[in-house]
Amino acid sequence: MNRFFRKTGASEIVKKLTVKAALERSLINDGDRILIAVSGGKDSSVLSWALSAIKPALKINYELSGLHISTDFCACCKKPALSKRLEEWGIPFTDLYVPVIGRLKEGEKMNCYWCSTQRRTELLKYAVENNFNKIALGHHLDDIIETFFMNLCSKGTLLAMPILLNYRKYPVSLIRPLALLEEKQIISCASEQNILKNACTCPYGQNSARRDMRSRISEFLGKDSGDIKRRVLKALGDGKIDYLTE
Repeated sequence: MNRFFRKTGASEIVKKLTVKAALERSLINDGDRILIAVSGGKDSSVLSWALSAIKPALKINYELSGLHISTDFCACCKKPALSKRLEEWGIPFTDLYVPVIGRLKEGEKMNCYWCSTQRRTELLKYAVENNFNKIALGHHLDDIIETFFMNLCSKGTLLAMPILLNYRKYPVSLIRPLALLEEKQIISCASEQNILKNACTCPYGQNSARRDMRSRISEFLGKDSGDIKRRVLKALGDGKIDYLTE
């Protein structure tokens, strides 16, 4: 695996591991209508590019569409550039405004969890109303590992972000096709595809608990931690209980 990474361009690595995740976890099936949650950041942008680029390799008939949720606290997303980028990849683009701060009750403060809940609700609502059966999110391997350790240390539970989540109340599934990719590989791909210069970053995500956990994991595992992270991911998906699907 490491020899392959050294000899192959970042974009090809992203395509290879996205195909691997899609096939191993049955993330994409014939006839799927997939709604991509496009924030304007590097992860969802690379996800959009990858899902379009791997169509020939998968040989599966599926549709893609991108939904960007604008909010009342962040205007950093370069929406014209984002829309143009998706159009070049053959992905229709829709912008939906959601007053995340405006929905806070009196006395409550803005935080990442509240924003995520509001945006996820609107994603589901939009997907159901527009006949999408899957929602693709740009979370990667580091996000999954961090979530596992955050749940372990803060809540005492053994749960991580599911790579595939089938909702019981909605005719929609969540998929995370970048699950096998480290963030540094996504950054390299975004650089190759000229995505980084137009990517935006959420102002509320800079000092989150996730960032603190990421630092602690990096310190614990060391610099060359990719293989260890993949073994942790494998452990979460093996055994009697699949911690990635519960």
